[in-house]
Parts: sequence; structure tokens; C-alpha cells
Amino acid sequence: MSKPVAAPRPLTGRMVLIMLIAFFGVVFGVNLTLAKLAIDTLPGTEVDSAYSASLAYEGEIAAARKQNERGWKVDAHVERAADGVANILVNARDSLGSPLAGLAFSSRLERPTDRRGDREANLVEAESAVYRGKVADVAPGQWDLVLEGDASGRRVFLSKSRIILK
Repeated sequence: MSKPVAAPRPLTGRMVLIMLIAFFGVVFGVNLTLAKLAIDTLPGTEVDSAYSASLAYEGEIAAARKQNERGWKVDAHVERAADGVANILVNARDSLGSPLAGLAFSSRLERPTDRRGDREANLVEAESAVYRGKVADVAPGQWDLVLEGDASGRRVFLSKSRIILK
């Protein structure tokens, strides 16, 4: 003797409506959650005003040409210690190989993807043409090393290099 099988529930218009509302409710909920997370974690922009940056562009080109004409050789070395402190060493020489002393060098370690992780350090002239500095809380990975050299309050050197710290 076999057991009687219960008849399946009929698919009604009300049931289809509930399933559609539930489906689209989940889709909208997930989209809203992802949009909120994306906005909350947005690191920012490269420049605050594209208009101001475009106006300053001609000046940057002229400064880069003057820097190339000087023919300075500026070598930088960055080493990250196990405690997260990055030691920066800069050796600056003019086109004839003479030491460039008396400059005010500053450095910035910038995260390529997130400005919130940027770290700055002023470099101190340890000996003739050798500048040293330290930056704390530097995580391993890719960084952009930005060096700026000032003489008499005027920027005379700028470089940006991609480095990998371990």
C-alpha cells in the first residue's frame, strides 16, 4: 500500500509577486551596501582642482627644463627596517660631480593608490652633499619617492620614482 502524495501548491499570482519583490529587494540592498562602502573608502583625488593644476602646468614644464639644464645627479636610497622605519639617503652632485651642499631637501613616500598613507620627512645634511632622513610607520609594498630640493626658498629640484620596500 503506497502512501498518498500531497498535491503540489499551485503557483499563484500572489506567490510570483512575493518572489519578484524579494529578488529585487536583495539586488537593491546589495547595490546600496556596495555603493556606500565604495564612497566611504574613496581615498580622494590626485589634485583638488583640475583647473588650478592646468594653470600651473606651464610653470612646471619651465621648471623641469631648468632642472634638466643644470644636469644634477641626485641618487636616493630607501631602506625599510623591520620595525617599519624607512631610512632615506640622498647624495646630490652637480653636473661636474661637485657636492651640492646647503640645499633643503624634503622627501615624501606616497602610496600610488591611496593618499591617506603618504608619509613625509625632512632630510638633514649629514655631510657634504649627503642628506639623511627617517620616516616612521612605512608598510612594505609599492611607494612613490618624491624628492624636492629648495635653495633660498625656491624649488630647484623635483623627482618622483616608484620604489618597492620589503
